[in-house]
Amino acid sequence: MTVQRPVYFDHQATTPLDPRARDAMRPFFEESFGNPHSAHHTLGRQAAEAVETSRRNIAALIGADPREIVFTSGATESNNLAIKGAARFVGNTRRHIVTVATEHKCVLESVRALEGEGFSTTLLPVLPNGLVDVAALAAALTDETMLVSVMGVNNEIGVIQPLEEIGQLCRARGVLFHSDCAQAAGKIPLDVDDMAIDLMSISAHKMYGPKGIGALYVRRRPRVRLEPLFSGGGQERGMRSGTLPAFLCVGFGAAAEIARQEMSDERVRLAELAEQFKVRLLAVPGASLNGDADKRWPGNLNVSFAGVDAEALLGALIDDVAAATGSACTSAAVEPSYVLNALGLDAELASSAIRLGLGRQTTSDDVEVAANAIVHAVDTLRAQAQDSAA
Repeated sequence: MTVQRPVYFDHQATTPLDPRARDAMRPFFEESFGNPHSAHHTLGRQAAEAVETSRRNIAALIGADPREIVFTSGATESNNLAIKGAARFVGNTRRHIVTVATEHKCVLESVRALEGEGFSTTLLPVLPNGLVDVAALAAALTDETMLVSVMGVNNEIGVIQPLEEIGQLCRARGVLFHSDCAQAAGKIPLDVDDMAIDLMSISAHKMYGPKGIGALYVRRRPRVRLEPLFSGGGQERGMRSGTLPAFLCVGFGAAAEIARQEMSDERVRLAELAEQFKVRLLAVPGASLNGDADKRWPGNLNVSFAGVDAEALLGALIDDVAAATGSACTSAAVEPSYVLNALGLDAELASSAIRLGLGRQTTSDDVEVAANAIVHAVDTLRAQAQDSAA
């Protein structure tokens, strides 16, 4: 008996492993199991060659030199290494950091940790559409500013920040620019030179690669220096010690190459599906889209249904639609999303929002199934609320 699974609309939390990436990984579980740092025998050299091929694929995805790619365990580690590593290396020369209220928790917590080390920080608000006010960012920069951190695509509301404009501003002021691109890499075109990005965090499992592997882009010219988080054997050019998991690196590299080749067509396809979905959902009375309607990744729809508790809605959908209320990394929190609060939504409306993430396997039929289920659940919950109030 086949168990029917709910249609999957939580691609911001994670994406399914692409079968092509899985097939590329398979030999490195078994016959090619060598340590990529063991250069004195064939098995080690095979693993090392595969890791370097993957490094080249990831670099090509963002317009970087392969030597600028440092493998990590994921975007959380990459963000910590970028922010803390850069700040601690600079030491006493500059001690001011600028970031944004809607950043991922691991960025905000990294910045907060540095406050405890004597760094000063500026947490910028966002406009009601979720975008950074670049003029406000420029005004926040001082002679003491050493780093600006702004994510590429927001994980909760899908808005695309103006990376090139921010990067050029930072470059002109001699400030390092870091971008958390976990939700952007493999989805939108990225070029670290055109965008003047000095540090970029990437996660494999957000682009149909395996979990447990990520990367940090670290610019070589002009050179960016980091203090490592880990002490050890000096792997990854001294920035990230530890034995590289060759099979995860290979899956990451394969996923990056697939994304590079298919990204443009996939974005067009998802835009059509998102429009189909949005039309259905916004026809519901009291429904509203959170985040800019145009400057967004089409695979993300964050929608509030006024008067409906999001947790109750997801509970009603549990057998039909896999979705979320916000960031998977803060899913234990019961308070409304801090990202939606930053947009100016009141607590009631923020508590009525669900995030729907479309992906590579999403079909038009999936959209219809999900839309029908959501509309029915919203109507049912509102009717129950009216009966309780009567």
